[in-house]
Amino acid sequence: MKHALRLITCLFFLLGITACSTVQTTSSGAIGIQRKQYMMVSEQEVENGAIESYQKELAAAEKKKALNVDEQQVTRVRKIANNLIPQTTAFRADAKNWKWEVNVQKTDELNAYCMPGGKIMVYSGIIEKLKLTDDELAAIVGHEIAHALREHTRERVSRAYAEQLGLSVLAIVTGAGNEAMKMASTITQVTFGLPHNREQETESDRIGLELMARAGYNPSAAVTLWQKMSQVTGNAGSDFLSTHPSSTNRISDLQANLPKVMPLYDATKQ
Repeated sequence: MKHALRLITCLFFLLGITACSTVQTTSSGAIGIQRKQYMMVSEQEVENGAIESYQKELAAAEKKKALNVDEQQVTRVRKIANNLIPQTTAFRADAKNWKWEVNVQKTDELNAYCMPGGKIMVYSGIIEKLKLTDDELAAIVGHEIAHALREHTRERVSRAYAEQLGLSVLAIVTGAGNEAMKMASTITQVTFGLPHNREQETESDRIGLELMARAGYNPSAAVTLWQKMSQVTGNAGSDFLSTHPSSTNRISDLQANLPKVMPLYDATKQ
């Protein structure tokens, strides 16, 4: 009887957390993002972790003499990012107060990211190997900014934490102890290493379209970007694709959403 009561108590505790932690991180924008997200960790905790992680990445790149070595390339990336960043207020007003940073790392890898709080890194390989136009580069940077706006990292950390908490409760109820906690740690590590899920990728694709359109970059370039990506990587994959999974539906979804953002782009040309 005591075992059953402890189980019920713990389950109600977990359900209570879930019920009070569903949030809407962004406005819907013209593109129409509506999904609410489940969060169990604070935005500040995640941003603090991102700052530390980003600084380590910068230090490592600096040590390799690979940080911002091509002045022309850095200027180009920062100009595009600085045009996109003001548009973030269409989705969340507080983004204008983020301490944005934009850097370029010299490497052959095809990759780019934007950590929570606006810490952007673009790898030179993705620019050079794909021979990106400014519009296509804006599609990449806009997509990465969208991940930060939607707090996808915080969402994934929360999911991992929920798994860990669930196993912690299970350990209390069953007396499983250390073995259960080791499994929780493993699940967390695997979660952090997995790519963004399709839902998060779709949101970032769509928000990225709107950001680039508002900034005066042709959103149709998001389609040509992924066409180039497919041609260059083939079946071999890439570091970018390892964290940003492609799918046969991706280009179709981008094309389907272009009519929602083209008026925004056209307005910048008038």
